[in-house]
Amino acid sequence: QVQLVESGGGLVQPGGSLRLSCAASGITFSPSIIMGWYRQAPGKQRDLVATITTTGNTNYADSVKGRFTISRENDRKAVYLQMNSLAPEDTAVYYCNLRGRIINYWGQGTQVTVSS
Repeated sequence: QVQLVESGGGLVQPGGSLRLSCAASGITFSPSIIMGWYRQAPGKQRDLVATITTTGNTNYADSVKGRFTISRENDRKAVYLQMNSLAPEDTAVYYCNLRGRIINYWGQGTQVTVSS
């Protein structure tokens, strides 16, 4: 059974930083697997934040470019999201995602709240 377990969310002041982590289990990685982060604010749809391929190619939403950095450790089946210069509009539930050619898994989500 595939599981994605996220950690690292919380409350932070505007301008602050947080690092999210996601660990996958129950799956054998293949070169086609892409890992990423999505977020969903109250009353809004779930949107892409960033993705990263097995070879390290990254893709970011325009709203987080220059502030967020995604990384992964294939041997640990883990993906990370370093979030800097956080703003109130970054407040959302952040979901870890793992997908391949025929698979698509989600974590349970971790709350990130940016508020003074």
